[in-house]
Amino acid sequence: MLDAQDTPWPILKTAGFDGFLVSFADALSEPANRAALAFRDAVTQANLAGVQETSTSLVSTYVRFDPLAVDHDAMRAALQALVATQDWFRAALPQGRKLWRVPTVFDPAYAPQLDEAAQAAGLSRAEAIASISRARVRVQTIGFAPGMPYLGELPEVWDIPRQTALTAQTPAGGLCVAIRQLVLFPVATPTGWRHIGQTAFRLFRPETDAPFVLRAGDEVMFTQTTPEAFANMQTDPDGGAVSEPAT
Repeated sequence: MLDAQDTPWPILKTAGFDGFLVSFADALSEPANRAALAFRDAVTQANLAGVQETSTSLVSTYVRFDPLAVDHDAMRAALQALVATQDWFRAALPQGRKLWRVPTVFDPAYAPQLDEAAQAAGLSRAEAIASISRARVRVQTIGFAPGMPYLGELPEVWDIPRQTALTAQTPAGGLCVAIRQLVLFPVATPTGWRHIGQTAFRLFRPETDAPFVLRAGDEVMFTQTTPEAFANMQTDPDGGAVSEPAT
């Protein structure tokens, strides 16, 4: 099975004594991310004997299995058979995904590096806000910090590099940009990504049965709001965000 570059993807690799990694590319692309999400869902739906855990990165699906329940060769064969069932680069995204609309304030006090990022993208401040606000971006993977989404892809003008130095601390709910992606921080943290907006969306809720609010495959739009509205949203765990089924 080949991708658009005629490379023999997917590639199935051993990942330790109890895992496999199915990779769909060696660099991020929309088709490869779609494939990883769709394949993980297919593994779940197939209810393969011995599978204990699945997860996705930007372009791969990880499968952990119980080697006492199913031997290594049998699990490899089952995954290879599933890989061969369709062209995963054109597979439908999983059902049950959500579209989140997250109020975001872009005023200078809350978006200290927006002007810098806009200049790097060749946009005015107003153009940058309009571009980010109308983008409908996919949660490509969850990583780095608990519940933290990597979101993309943005238009090509946002293919801007990370900073060469770290910002000492970006607050929880901070929206940052680099390399055609957005990240939204669940906790305050240093970062090399430029801080371009602020939300009151609480991404990590360890006290609940579903501590990660966003799931890989969900979609997000960052709708512009005012500092006054933002202040009123800070007592709401969702920070004013609303969701609906993604179609």
